[in-house]
Amino acid sequence: MSPTGHRADDLYGSDVFSLRVMRQRLPRETYRSLLRTIEQGEPLDPQVADVVAATMKDWAIERGATHFTHWFQPLTGLTAEKHDSLMAPDGSGGVTFNFSGSELVQGEPDASSFPSGGLRATFEARGYTAWDPTSPAFLIRGDNNVTLCIPTGFVSWTGQALDTKIPLLRSMEALSQQALRILKLFGTDTGVGRVVTTVGPEQEYFLVDRDLFYARPDLVTCERTLFGARPPKGQQLEDHYFGTIPPRVLAFMSEVEQELWRVGVPVKTRHNEVAPGQYEIAPLFETSHLASDHQMLLMETLKRVAPRYGLQAILHEKPFAGVNGSGKHNNWSMSTDTGVNLLDPQDETHTNLQFLVFLCATIRAVDLHADLLRASIASAGNDHRLGANEAPPAIISVFLGSMLSDILDQVEKGLPKRTLRGGTIDLGAKSLPQLPRHSGDRNRTSPFAFTGNKFEFRAVGSTASVAWPNTILNLIVTESLDYLAGEIEKRVGTSPTPAKVHQAALRVLKSILKTHRRVIFDGDNYSPAWHAEAKRRKLPMLADSVAAFPVLTQKKNTELFRKYGVLDKAELTSRANITIEKYVKQVEIEAEMMATMARTQILPAALEHQTLMAEAAGATNAVGVETPDGIAALRTFVELVSTLRRAITALEGANGKGHKSPLAHAKHMREMVQPAMADTRAIVDRLETVVSADLWPLPTYRDLLLLK
Repeated sequence: MSPTGHRADDLYGSDVFSLRVMRQRLPRETYRSLLRTIEQGEPLDPQVADVVAATMKDWAIERGATHFTHWFQPLTGLTAEKHDSLMAPDGSGGVTFNFSGSELVQGEPDASSFPSGGLRATFEARGYTAWDPTSPAFLIRGDNNVTLCIPTGFVSWTGQALDTKIPLLRSMEALSQQALRILKLFGTDTGVGRVVTTVGPEQEYFLVDRDLFYARPDLVTCERTLFGARPPKGQQLEDHYFGTIPPRVLAFMSEVEQELWRVGVPVKTRHNEVAPGQYEIAPLFETSHLASDHQMLLMETLKRVAPRYGLQAILHEKPFAGVNGSGKHNNWSMSTDTGVNLLDPQDETHTNLQFLVFLCATIRAVDLHADLLRASIASAGNDHRLGANEAPPAIISVFLGSMLSDILDQVEKGLPKRTLRGGTIDLGAKSLPQLPRHSGDRNRTSPFAFTGNKFEFRAVGSTASVAWPNTILNLIVTESLDYLAGEIEKRVGTSPTPAKVHQAALRVLKSILKTHRRVIFDGDNYSPAWHAEAKRRKLPMLADSVAAFPVLTQKKNTELFRKYGVLDKAELTSRANITIEKYVKQVEIEAEMMATMARTQILPAALEHQTLMAEAAGATNAVGVETPDGIAALRTFVELVSTLRRAITALEGANGKGHKSPLAHAKHMREMVQPAMADTRAIVDRLETVVSADLWPLPTYRDLLLLK
């Protein structure tokens, strides 16, 4: 039983218009037709849409719904919704409930105020939402309302994608086509209709007391602290990670899980993270587009439930300096629709040549397109996190572990003949079991690590939608699968046999490893020596987002997106423009907020403290007692306050300049504004350590982080 008294199987998906519900409620032929659309991509029959809409409406009304919305994911990085009533006057003084197939399939929200990155002019307002039947509709419950949410794609009047879902779906279809070529070569495509990518994104977040949150204008506006001296106790003792979850936090987590289970989000793990006040929630694996939808729901649910417990959930990548930031570990794999994980090495890995082909295709993809993968996670927030001793560096590399590295060494030298075994661990106490040891360790410093039967892309930011990095990951692996399939097909000719395929695949893999082994690194990615080694290997060194932005519109990448039908040139350029614009605006907002707080809150508090110091020195001198230390401290403090004034003026001046292009503006924010912000912060943080605590206007890190 759950804490609410529900049985788990009654709770899970109870507010989802799932396949199980449709099978129970729809006419048999309607259900079968819809299933062919969902599973095989057949065009949707309009008559089927009418029946589904009527059934969905009845199901939703039975559960209290009064409105419906097409729930979509525009290029804001958030979700969007426009609610329409299910009720209409019946002409006789009453109401009737209507919801047609056309309303289910297509909506028309105004597109003019969403980011388009130049795809459309501001006055060109028409946009369409298109029902995605592969992502089930669900109910969102408020205090006194229930709304039917229908996942959709979002396009402009021209048909160009204005969201994150459509490119992700396109990339999945492209990957499936190329993966099926590999399966056909190995004769393992029997019964397989398509290959899907799966994702399990782990979500890190902070919780702070809600009253303290609203006492910090920087947290309210920017979701990160622009000032804050380190507290005496942060994460030095490493006592928060996996520690006992505080009761208030555990109650919050339980309610979040219940709400997520209701809408079909299969969350699995909860625990304390490394930093004080930091936590993690992780779902089970799902098909990539479902995982993306559910990840957006998860973030919204964290935000919505936290206030019920007097808490505020913070998803920013680096809300507090000096302690770990938050990421979103993107666990990615490929699977057939029959349930076979194509990145599962199995027991005798050295004999599993098909697995090695998919593995090496991914390695090649990451090496060839490391710059594009780096650009997929570029943001102002993530720049504060990447490269610190808590997160992977901005240099993209692949970790494989000892077992796979050994097998690839064997492939390079000839025919692989062994698979390393991990054995068992004897704990030395008879009452404890012997533990099976994995054949390879894990590497938490690697940005792209193989972790048993998947790759973990650890560099994704905690605020980000996983749709965009997975779109790019799918795309680059698609290109590699296409290349490997073509090379093997060329070598086996028109009459392939298992022996020919085996020999051809080995030759291709040897060539791949010779060229792309440079991206494999199993050591400490935090080490300064790795940076020197990565430079020697000529790996892309894109240290920050501004360096990564131009990658998106390079000719080779524009052609890559076009070739596999994921984005045309205009669609890709729009995303580059939006990413740069968001970076600039975010830093501008932070700089303006910092200057405002420093001038209107910090400076008055410092001046009041300065007055008290001067009065104390004057009163002491008035009774004939000399206080040279006090006078020296006063002079030092006065100079510190004067330095703050100059820093504020410099920050305001740097933040107000115009620029010829968005990229030039972004470079200015990186090279002029952010250093001015760092200078201002250093002064304010020093003031925090000397100004009287009762005068300091902001809750400190000690207040914010030590949540119980």
